[in-house]
Amino acid sequence: MSEFKAIFFFILFLSITLFSESNDMKRGNVVSSVSAKDNVPLADPFILLYEGRYYAYGTHASDGIEVYVSEDLKRWKKEDVLALHKEDSYGDKWFWAPEVYYVNNKFYMYYSAEEHICVAVSDSPLGPFRQAVQKPMLEDEKAIDNSLFLDDDGTAYLFFVRFNDGNNIWVAELEDDLMTIKRETMHHCIHVSQPWEEIWPRVNEGPFVIKHAGVYYMTYSANSYESPFYGIGCATATHIMGEWIKYGDNPLLQKPGNLVGVGHNALFRDKKGNLRVVFHAHHSATTIHPREMYISSVGFKQTNGKDKLFICKDYLIPKLEGN
Repeated sequence: MSEFKAIFFFILFLSITLFSESNDMKRGNVVSSVSAKDNVPLADPFILLYEGRYYAYGTHASDGIEVYVSEDLKRWKKEDVLALHKEDSYGDKWFWAPEVYYVNNKFYMYYSAEEHICVAVSDSPLGPFRQAVQKPMLEDEKAIDNSLFLDDDGTAYLFFVRFNDGNNIWVAELEDDLMTIKRETMHHCIHVSQPWEEIWPRVNEGPFVIKHAGVYYMTYSANSYESPFYGIGCATATHIMGEWIKYGDNPLLQKPGNLVGVGHNALFRDKKGNLRVVFHAHHSATTIHPREMYISSVGFKQTNGKDKLFICKDYLIPKLEGN
Protein backbone atom coordinates (compact mmCIF):
# COMPACT_ATOMS: atom_id res chain seq x y z
CA MET A 1 0.00 0.00 0.00
CA SER A 2 1.38 3.40 -0.94
CA GLU A 3 2.01 6.08 1.69
CA PHE A 4 -0.81 8.17 0.17
CA LYS A 5 -3.30 5.30 0.41
CA ALA A 6 -2.25 4.54 3.98
CA ILE A 7 -2.84 8.16 5.01
CA PHE A 8 -6.20 8.21 3.19
CA PHE A 9 -7.49 5.08 4.89
CA PHE A 10 -6.26 6.26 8.30
CA ILE A 11 -8.14 9.55 7.89
CA LEU A 12 -11.25 7.71 6.69
CA PHE A 13 -11.11 5.27 9.61
CA LEU A 14 -10.58 8.12 12.09
CA SER A 15 -13.50 10.14 10.71
CA ILE A 16 -15.81 7.12 10.88
CA THR A 17 -14.72 6.33 14.42
CA LEU A 18 -15.31 9.86 15.65
CA PHE A 19 -18.96 9.94 14.69
CA SER A 20 -19.74 6.26 15.33
CA GLU A 21 -21.78 5.19 18.34
CA SER A 22 -20.59 3.01 21.21
CA ASN A 23 -21.06 -0.79 21.00
CA ASP A 24 -24.38 -0.54 22.85
CA MET A 25 -25.64 1.73 20.08
CA LYS A 26 -24.41 -0.54 17.28
CA ARG A 27 -26.75 -0.64 14.28
CA GLY A 28 -28.95 2.09 15.74
CA ASN A 29 -30.35 0.34 18.81
CA VAL A 30 -30.39 3.66 20.67
CA VAL A 31 -32.49 6.39 19.08
CA SER A 32 -30.77 9.71 18.42
CA SER A 33 -32.53 12.87 19.57
CA VAL A 34 -31.88 14.46 16.16
CA SER A 35 -34.17 12.03 14.28
CA ALA A 36 -36.26 13.59 11.52
CA LYS A 37 -39.71 13.24 13.03
CA ASP A 38 -41.46 12.22 9.82
CA ASN A 39 -39.00 9.68 8.37
CA VAL A 40 -39.31 5.99 9.24
CA PRO A 41 -36.41 5.22 11.62
CA LEU A 42 -35.70 1.63 10.59
CA ALA A 43 -32.30 0.19 9.73
CA ASP A 44 -31.89 -3.21 8.05
CA PRO A 45 -35.52 -2.90 6.87
CA PHE A 46 -37.81 -5.61 5.55
CA ILE A 47 -41.32 -5.25 4.07
CA LEU A 48 -43.99 -7.96 4.06
CA LEU A 49 -47.14 -7.66 1.91
CA TYR A 50 -49.97 -9.62 3.51
CA GLU A 51 -53.68 -9.41 2.65
CA GLY A 52 -53.32 -6.03 0.94
CA ARG A 53 -51.34 -4.34 3.69
CA TYR A 54 -47.62 -3.65 4.06
CA TYR A 55 -45.72 -4.44 7.26
CA ALA A 56 -42.22 -3.04 7.85
CA TYR A 57 -39.75 -4.40 10.38
CA GLY A 58 -36.19 -3.36 11.15
CA THR A 59 -33.41 -2.54 13.57
CA HIS A 60 -34.29 0.29 15.94
CA ALA A 61 -35.76 -0.61 19.34
CA SER A 62 -33.43 -1.52 22.20
CA ASP A 63 -35.70 -4.24 23.62
CA GLY A 64 -37.05 -6.01 20.56
CA ILE A 65 -38.44 -5.50 17.05
CA GLU A 66 -40.88 -2.77 15.99
CA VAL A 67 -43.51 -3.05 13.27
CA TYR A 68 -44.95 -0.31 11.05
CA VAL A 69 -48.05 -0.62 8.84
CA SER A 70 -48.93 1.05 5.52
CA GLU A 71 -51.55 0.85 2.79
CA ASP A 72 -49.49 2.52 0.05
CA LEU A 73 -45.75 2.38 1.00
CA LYS A 74 -45.80 6.19 1.38
CA ARG A 75 -47.45 6.73 4.78
CA TRP A 76 -46.64 4.48 7.72
CA LYS A 77 -48.06 4.04 11.21
CA LYS A 78 -45.95 2.65 14.01
CA GLU A 79 -47.72 0.04 16.11
CA ASP A 80 -47.73 0.79 19.84
CA VAL A 81 -46.65 -2.73 20.82
CA LEU A 82 -43.41 -4.41 19.72
CA ALA A 83 -43.82 -7.26 17.26
CA LEU A 84 -41.14 -9.11 19.24
CA HIS A 85 -40.12 -8.36 22.82
CA LYS A 86 -36.93 -9.57 24.45
CA GLU A 87 -38.94 -11.38 27.12
CA ASP A 88 -40.20 -13.72 24.39
CA SER A 89 -36.86 -14.42 22.75
CA TYR A 90 -33.21 -15.25 23.19
CA GLY A 91 -30.98 -12.34 24.12
CA ASP A 92 -31.22 -9.07 25.97
CA LYS A 93 -29.95 -6.55 23.39
CA TRP A 94 -28.91 -5.94 19.76
CA PHE A 95 -32.12 -7.01 18.02
CA TRP A 96 -31.17 -6.66 14.37
CA ALA A 97 -32.28 -7.26 10.79
CA PRO A 98 -35.68 -9.00 11.13
CA GLU A 99 -37.38 -10.65 8.17
CA VAL A 100 -40.93 -12.06 8.34
CA TYR A 101 -42.40 -14.79 6.11
CA TYR A 102 -45.87 -16.34 6.00
CA VAL A 103 -45.51 -20.10 5.62
CA ASN A 104 -47.89 -22.94 6.55
CA ASN A 105 -50.38 -20.51 8.14
CA LYS A 106 -47.73 -19.12 10.50
CA PHE A 107 -45.51 -16.04 10.47
CA TYR A 108 -41.80 -16.72 10.95
CA MET A 109 -39.47 -13.90 12.02
CA TYR A 110 -35.76 -14.43 11.33
CA TYR A 111 -33.54 -11.97 13.20
CA SER A 112 -30.39 -11.76 15.30
CA ALA A 113 -29.97 -10.95 18.99
CA GLU A 114 -26.63 -10.45 20.70
CA GLU A 115 -24.99 -11.50 17.41
CA HIS A 116 -26.75 -14.87 17.28
CA ILE A 117 -29.31 -15.86 14.64
CA CYS A 118 -32.80 -16.70 15.89
CA VAL A 119 -36.31 -17.44 14.64
CA ALA A 120 -39.64 -16.71 16.36
CA VAL A 121 -43.22 -17.54 15.37
CA SER A 122 -46.57 -15.73 15.52
CA ASP A 123 -50.16 -16.09 14.32
CA SER A 124 -50.18 -12.45 13.19
CA PRO A 125 -47.78 -10.17 11.27
CA LEU A 126 -48.15 -7.75 14.20
CA GLY A 127 -46.95 -10.36 16.67
CA PRO A 128 -46.35 -11.20 19.37
CA PHE A 129 -43.54 -13.30 17.95
CA ARG A 130 -42.22 -15.85 20.42
CA GLN A 131 -39.55 -18.51 20.65
CA ALA A 132 -40.91 -21.65 22.27
CA VAL A 133 -37.30 -22.54 23.13
CA GLN A 134 -35.25 -19.40 23.65
CA LYS A 135 -31.97 -20.30 21.98
CA PRO A 136 -30.11 -19.35 18.78
CA MET A 137 -30.23 -21.39 15.58
CA LEU A 138 -26.44 -21.78 15.92
CA GLU A 139 -25.70 -22.06 19.61
CA ASP A 140 -21.93 -22.45 19.42
CA GLU A 141 -20.99 -19.45 17.27
CA LYS A 142 -21.99 -15.88 16.58
CA ALA A 143 -23.77 -15.06 13.33
CA ILE A 144 -26.14 -12.36 12.01
CA ASP A 145 -28.42 -11.41 9.10
CA ASN A 146 -30.35 -14.66 8.63
CA SER A 147 -32.64 -14.66 5.59
CA LEU A 148 -35.07 -17.38 4.47
CA PHE A 149 -35.32 -18.58 0.87
CA LEU A 150 -37.89 -21.15 -0.29
CA ASP A 151 -36.97 -22.79 -3.60
CA ASP A 152 -39.44 -23.91 -6.26
CA ASP A 153 -39.38 -27.49 -4.98
CA GLY A 154 -40.23 -26.36 -1.43
CA THR A 155 -36.71 -26.78 -0.03
CA ALA A 156 -36.01 -24.18 2.64
CA TYR A 157 -32.61 -22.50 2.83
CA LEU A 158 -31.19 -20.04 5.32
CA PHE A 159 -28.64 -17.46 4.21
CA PHE A 160 -26.66 -15.86 7.04
CA VAL A 161 -23.41 -14.09 7.93
CA ARG A 162 -20.56 -15.78 9.75
CA PHE A 163 -17.53 -14.06 11.28
CA ASN A 164 -14.80 -16.47 10.15
CA ASP A 165 -13.29 -14.16 7.49
CA GLY A 166 -14.51 -10.76 8.47
CA ASN A 167 -18.25 -10.84 7.69
CA ASN A 168 -18.96 -13.39 4.97
CA ILE A 169 -22.10 -15.05 3.65
CA TRP A 170 -23.09 -18.71 3.99
CA VAL A 171 -26.14 -20.83 3.21
CA ALA A 172 -27.58 -24.03 4.67
CA GLU A 173 -30.68 -26.15 4.25
CA LEU A 174 -33.35 -26.07 6.94
CA GLU A 175 -35.39 -28.91 8.35
CA ASP A 176 -39.14 -28.92 7.64
CA ASP A 177 -39.73 -26.96 10.86
CA LEU A 178 -38.00 -23.96 9.20
CA MET A 179 -36.03 -23.51 12.43
CA THR A 180 -33.36 -26.20 12.47
CA ILE A 181 -30.19 -25.81 10.39
CA LYS A 182 -28.82 -28.91 8.67
CA ARG A 183 -25.25 -28.19 9.69
CA GLU A 184 -23.81 -30.76 7.29
CA THR A 185 -25.15 -28.66 4.38
CA MET A 186 -23.48 -25.37 5.38
CA HIS A 187 -21.91 -23.85 2.27
CA HIS A 188 -19.80 -20.72 1.81
CA CYS A 189 -21.16 -18.25 -0.78
CA ILE A 190 -19.17 -15.00 -0.90
CA HIS A 191 -16.57 -12.96 0.97
CA VAL A 192 -14.84 -9.62 0.37
CA SER A 193 -13.24 -9.88 -3.07
CA GLN A 194 -13.79 -6.64 -5.02
CA PRO A 195 -11.99 -3.28 -4.68
CA TRP A 196 -15.16 -1.30 -3.86
CA GLU A 197 -15.71 -3.58 -0.84
CA GLU A 198 -12.28 -2.97 0.68
CA ILE A 199 -12.64 0.55 2.07
CA TRP A 200 -13.18 -0.62 5.67
CA PRO A 201 -13.43 -3.28 7.06
CA ARG A 202 -13.91 -6.84 5.63
CA VAL A 203 -17.69 -6.99 5.26
CA ASN A 204 -20.09 -8.89 3.03
CA GLU A 205 -23.45 -9.03 4.84
CA GLY A 206 -27.22 -8.59 4.57
CA PRO A 207 -27.88 -11.34 2.00
CA PHE A 208 -31.24 -11.51 0.24
CA VAL A 209 -31.96 -14.05 -2.51
CA ILE A 210 -34.58 -14.29 -5.26
CA LYS A 211 -34.90 -16.64 -8.22
CA HIS A 212 -35.52 -15.36 -11.75
CA ALA A 213 -35.58 -17.44 -14.93
CA GLY A 214 -33.75 -20.31 -13.25
CA VAL A 215 -30.96 -18.12 -11.83
CA TYR A 216 -30.44 -17.19 -8.16
CA TYR A 217 -29.73 -13.52 -7.49
CA MET A 218 -28.21 -12.48 -4.17
CA THR A 219 -28.12 -8.82 -3.17
CA TYR A 220 -25.72 -8.08 -0.33
CA SER A 221 -24.00 -5.15 1.38
CA ALA A 222 -20.31 -4.35 1.69
CA ASN A 223 -18.10 -2.08 3.79
CA SER A 224 -18.97 -1.16 7.39
CA TYR A 225 -22.54 0.02 7.96
CA GLU A 226 -20.90 3.05 9.59
CA SER A 227 -19.16 4.02 6.37
CA PRO A 228 -20.70 6.50 3.90
CA PHE A 229 -19.46 4.00 1.27
CA TYR A 230 -21.70 1.19 2.50
CA GLY A 231 -23.35 -0.11 -0.67
CA ILE A 232 -25.31 -2.91 -2.34
CA GLY A 233 -23.84 -5.48 -4.70
CA CYS A 234 -25.17 -8.55 -6.49
CA ALA A 235 -23.95 -12.11 -7.04
CA THR A 236 -25.60 -14.90 -9.03
CA ALA A 237 -25.56 -18.69 -9.08
CA THR A 238 -27.21 -21.44 -11.10
CA HIS A 239 -27.23 -23.67 -8.03
CA ILE A 240 -27.61 -22.51 -4.44
CA MET A 241 -24.84 -24.80 -3.26
CA GLY A 242 -22.64 -23.93 -6.23
CA GLU A 243 -20.38 -21.01 -7.06
CA TRP A 244 -21.70 -17.48 -6.55
CA ILE A 245 -20.27 -14.97 -9.02
CA LYS A 246 -20.36 -11.25 -8.29
CA TYR A 247 -21.22 -8.66 -10.92
CA GLY A 248 -18.08 -7.11 -12.29
CA ASP A 249 -19.61 -3.63 -12.17
CA ASN A 250 -20.80 -3.72 -8.55
CA PRO A 251 -22.05 -1.84 -6.58
CA LEU A 252 -25.63 -1.67 -7.80
CA LEU A 253 -26.44 1.12 -5.35
CA GLN A 254 -24.06 3.38 -3.44
CA LYS A 255 -24.58 7.01 -2.41
CA PRO A 256 -27.66 7.66 -4.63
CA GLY A 257 -28.81 11.27 -4.64
CA ASN A 258 -28.05 12.81 -1.26
CA LEU A 259 -27.97 9.51 0.62
CA VAL A 260 -24.90 7.93 2.19
CA GLY A 261 -24.43 4.66 4.08
CA VAL A 262 -26.91 2.89 1.79
CA GLY A 263 -27.39 -0.82 2.33
CA HIS A 264 -28.87 -3.87 3.99
CA ASN A 265 -31.74 -4.28 1.57
CA ALA A 266 -34.63 -6.70 1.05
CA LEU A 267 -36.69 -7.29 -2.08
CA PHE A 268 -40.48 -7.59 -2.20
CA ARG A 269 -43.45 -7.41 -4.58
CA ASP A 270 -45.86 -4.49 -4.27
CA LYS A 271 -49.64 -4.73 -4.73
CA LYS A 272 -49.26 -4.44 -8.50
CA GLY A 273 -46.71 -7.25 -8.60
CA ASN A 274 -43.77 -4.95 -9.26
CA LEU A 275 -40.42 -5.89 -7.75
CA ARG A 276 -39.27 -3.32 -5.19
CA VAL A 277 -36.34 -2.92 -2.82
CA VAL A 278 -36.27 -1.49 0.69
CA PHE A 279 -32.99 -0.32 2.21
CA HIS A 280 -31.63 2.07 4.81
CA ALA A 281 -29.33 5.07 4.70
CA HIS A 282 -27.60 7.23 7.30
CA HIS A 283 -29.61 9.94 9.03
CA SER A 284 -27.52 12.57 7.23
CA ALA A 285 -24.15 13.07 5.58
CA THR A 286 -22.56 13.60 9.01
CA THR A 287 -24.77 11.56 11.38
CA ILE A 288 -25.31 7.81 11.21
CA HIS A 289 -28.18 7.24 13.62
CA PRO A 290 -31.06 6.83 13.45
CA ARG A 291 -30.78 5.26 10.05
CA GLU A 292 -33.91 5.59 7.95
CA MET A 293 -35.90 3.51 5.47
CA TYR A 294 -36.09 4.13 1.71
CA ILE A 295 -37.78 2.26 -1.15
CA SER A 296 -36.86 1.96 -4.83
CA SER A 297 -37.67 -0.16 -7.88
CA VAL A 298 -35.86 -3.23 -9.15
CA GLY A 299 -35.82 -4.78 -12.61
CA PHE A 300 -33.89 -6.90 -15.09
CA LYS A 301 -32.27 -5.84 -18.33
CA GLN A 302 -30.64 -7.89 -21.06
CA THR A 303 -26.84 -7.78 -20.98
CA ASN A 304 -24.83 -10.10 -23.24
CA GLY A 305 -27.86 -12.33 -23.66
CA LYS A 306 -28.49 -12.67 -19.92
CA ASP A 307 -30.92 -10.97 -17.53
CA LYS A 308 -29.12 -8.59 -15.21
CA LEU A 309 -30.67 -7.22 -12.03
CA PHE A 310 -30.60 -3.45 -11.51
CA ILE A 311 -31.78 -1.05 -8.81
CA CYS A 312 -33.27 2.29 -9.81
CA LYS A 313 -31.32 5.25 -8.42
CA ASP A 314 -34.55 7.19 -7.74
CA TYR A 315 -36.16 6.41 -4.39
CA LEU A 316 -39.29 6.93 -2.32
CA ILE A 317 -38.95 8.46 1.16
CA PRO A 318 -41.58 6.78 3.40
CA LYS A 319 -43.17 9.09 5.97
CA LEU A 320 -44.73 8.53 9.39
CA GLU A 321 -48.49 9.02 9.58
CA GLY A 322 -49.59 12.20 11.32
CA ASN A 323 -46.34 14.17 10.77
